Amino acid sequence: MTVVSEQSRTWQGALKVVDSQRAIRFGWWYVAEYRLRNLMKWISAVIAFGIGNPVLYLASIGFGVGSLVNHHGNGLGPDGVPYLTFLAPALLATAAIQSTFEEVTFPTMHGLKWENVYYAMTATAVTPNQIATGVMVVAFLRGLFTTIIYWVVLAIAGAFHSPTALLAIPAGMIAGVSFAAVMLALTLRFIDSQNFLASIGRFVITPLFMFSGTFFPLSAIPIWLRWIGWISPLWHATDLGRVLMYGRAVPGWLVATHAIYLVVLGAVAFIIAQRQITKKMTK
Repeated sequence: MTVVSEQSRTWQGALKVVDSQRAIRFGWWYVAEYRLRNLMKWISAVIAFGIGNPVLYLASIGFGVGSLVNHHGNGLGPDGVPYLTFLAPALLATAAIQSTFEEVTFPTMHGLKWENVYYAMTATAVTPNQIATGVMVVAFLRGLFTTIIYWVVLAIAGAFHSPTALLAIPAGMIAGVSFAAVMLALTLRFIDSQNFLASIGRFVITPLFMFSGTFFPLSAIPIWLRWIGWISPLWHATDLGRVLMYGRAVPGWLVATHAIYLVVLGAVAFIIAQRQITKKMTK
């Protein structure tokens, strides 16, 4: 009788330590915590790239190309502002998109294909949907971290001349999260493809970067190429960032369209990603 009682107390204690209800409620955070701890191993590289990339863009495009544009525009670039000011919202949105893209693609491939870590997680109370949510949370945090570094470097370089310049950060982050959800859904859909990551880099990332009004207004692109910008989260975030940062003159309906498009795109893509990861992990 004493033995049974002792076993009962031990089992109850184990339940208390495990606390399955807490795992059910906060499984997404446990997934995020796992990824954050893993990411900390590479924090020096993340910081180095976070600082190095904007410095290189500033030196080559912001100051190099910008000096030519400003020279021919009597010191001003497109929209009647210095070229660096025109470029800054695009660089912030690009930083958010690139960093969140990296954070949802490679960890997902690692967790579901290379090391099967996510399958081990579902042996606990953690669900596939919580894994997808945890991945998105870390993508948001990494994107925010990188975007803030970009913003500080651009501020030091004199890109901002308005107190509303900080608003370019949330504008870029909306695009980052939206694009991350799309890429998470695509990664889950084509995870078994051998050339998926290379194809995305060549046929998605590069065209978006070149044809989304990043370095020049979208109106300067031939009409038959503008559709790339119209469907691109980068263009919507860049244009929205320019409105918020230095008051670029655009119709009110277009500002609303930018925001609604990014939110709806991200929400729909995330719902699809949740369904895909659940289907894949419960086969």
